Amino acid sequence: MTSKPRLIPSHQIDDQVVIPGLRQQLDMLGGTEPTANDEAKGRYFAAEEIDLSSYEAIVVCMSGGKDSIACLLHLIEQGVDMRKVELWHHDVDGREGSTLMDWTFMADYNRQLAHAFEVPLFFSWLKHGFEGEMLKENDYSHPQCVETPDGLLTLERDTRRSKPGTRLRFPQVSASLSTRWCSSSLKIDLGRRALNNQSRFLGTRTLFITGERREESANRARYFQLERHASDTRFGRKARHVDAWRPVLDWDESRVWETLERHGVLAPVPYRLGWSRSSCQSCVFNSDAIWATIAHYFPEKAQRIADYEQQFGTTISRDKLTVLERARRSRPFEIEDLAALEQATRPDYTLPVFAAPGTPWVLPAGAFRSEGCGAS
Repeated sequence: MTSKPRLIPSHQIDDQVVIPGLRQQLDMLGGTEPTANDEAKGRYFAAEEIDLSSYEAIVVCMSGGKDSIACLLHLIEQGVDMRKVELWHHDVDGREGSTLMDWTFMADYNRQLAHAFEVPLFFSWLKHGFEGEMLKENDYSHPQCVETPDGLLTLERDTRRSKPGTRLRFPQVSASLSTRWCSSSLKIDLGRRALNNQSRFLGTRTLFITGERREESANRARYFQLERHASDTRFGRKARHVDAWRPVLDWDESRVWETLERHGVLAPVPYRLGWSRSSCQSCVFNSDAIWATIAHYFPEKAQRIADYEQQFGTTISRDKLTVLERARRSRPFEIEDLAALEQATRPDYTLPVFAAPGTPWVLPAGAFRSEGCGAS
């Protein structure tokens, strides 16, 4: 008698099938120390300089934070043909109306960046975003949407391999991508499928750039700097050659800020408000001081998170305190940059990208701070 195949809840296809495959190929969860076999497998622990001219397409994953901007500036300084370069931004909240997690201006800030540097920008998102995935109850994950030069791709879910699943809780603070599901569901798998489902990346060499840095965490300190991307099929029938490169992996924070200053790029708004990282505004890695600042200046944002914690009966924090209780344990930042504070309340980005000629470049308040506010 033939047994029926075991169906996996839809979100666990990512957590149990996709992410372990990514972990094996990209060593994204740390893994072991580099070995002599790594280079034979196309993995290089240190590869700060590579032959950029050998690639026909260069994708920069642009979060709108200082490190991804530094990646773009590094390409310019290396003399890359910028006609090969495009920016990809993952819209964490989606395009269906949710504003739960990310900075309200972040999508438009990325548009202004792309316009300022005259490079194309393509957005991608999980339909209904973070909030829709978190509220999934006995259902499948929503389709993924990918902007391309030829129009919008809608990537449906493979329900033949899965059964409906339930989340109804925030991602938990962890280096594990199955526990911290926001990174895997809203960014990593989205980028992989965007590469896999565009024929323009077949039969060509593509460089996929992200802005992690070793000094951010012990986990990231073990990343390889150059390796084959999870979408790579260079030896297969489709011959999709995709290398993943982290050009600023060995940079310290000083070098990042010096690069932005050299090009006159003003610090993005989150750093001007005191954030040390430009992750989601309501990132699950936020410290008590960050939640205190959100509760003080953006109270409706903190309240919505706390309401969900109460609804789920599970807090973001492992100490079982709600974000409002954590906010009361600390003091908010004293924000003096009123222009940045006003911008943080508006979806249209109206501040300049570059410092005005003759105006001194200013290091932001969040520079070199250690307050938690981004994934590790």
